[in-house]
Amino acid sequence: MPKKTPNPVKSLKIPLFIIISAKLCAIVSQKLVTAYAAKLFTTPVKHKIPKRELKMDSESIQNTIHIPAIDKNIRVYEYGKSKKKALLVHGWSGRGTQLFKIADSLLEHGYSIVSFDAPAHGKSKGSTTIMSEFITSILEIEKQYGPFEIAIGHSLGGMSVLNAIKNGLNVKKAVIIGSGDIVQDILDEFVSKLRLKPEISNRLRDYFENKYQVKMDDFSAYQAAKKIAIPILVIHDKNDPEVPVKAGIHIHENLQKGSLFLTEGLGHRKILGNHDVIKKIIEFTIN
Repeated sequence: MPKKTPNPVKSLKIPLFIIISAKLCAIVSQKLVTAYAAKLFTTPVKHKIPKRELKMDSESIQNTIHIPAIDKNIRVYEYGKSKKKALLVHGWSGRGTQLFKIADSLLEHGYSIVSFDAPAHGKSKGSTTIMSEFITSILEIEKQYGPFEIAIGHSLGGMSVLNAIKNGLNVKKAVIIGSGDIVQDILDEFVSKLRLKPEISNRLRDYFENKYQVKMDDFSAYQAAKKIAIPILVIHDKNDPEVPVKAGIHIHENLQKGSLFLTEGLGHRKILGNHDVIKKIIEFTIN
């Protein structure tokens, strides 16, 4: 009898009507399609909170706080009452309760949790945001809710954690899960999914650099990794269709005190609830 193979993990697809809209914009002008792509790139999808996350949602103390540096308000979750605190950071189109299984396990091991809905995510208001606002939010949350023993981030949240540490977030350890390494690669992949010409990716980069007066590559996780001296656990799935495993490996290669844990068949999101992954996180956290 043939051995069963796991179901392939599929990448999230951009709806066809958006692809057609982008192509129509490209016909009109490069400036228009760049602005349209920028709008899409900075607009997360707000998902209804699933039932599995309702326990953390209902048992958390929730407050809305102001982030002065970006003049936006975000929802913050306090889960548990221990003085030992862990900061959890969701990824793009995620929520502050998305890492609930990791949160529950940390609670069992004597930690309390602080998480948040990033700008334009979950219960936080707004429709657009960008990684720099994730980072700014993390640093403000540390001022109001810290100090934290450890920070754990998924996907864009992991990239944001590394950049926040580079910019002064004071934690003893960090875990990043399924995170990208090079911002330009993320832009390239996004433009490819829109089925636009590769040159639009460079125009998109220039658009953001002019608008925010930053260099996009300065936010690349592998760059931040070079400047971080604390222990970092990098977790990535070999079959991640959203962020290729080479990204996690590249980040690990640039860390001073990094460890790498690769999984198989969990993709980009199931990895957050996997028993072996959570066990690895707990071992790393408490040892």
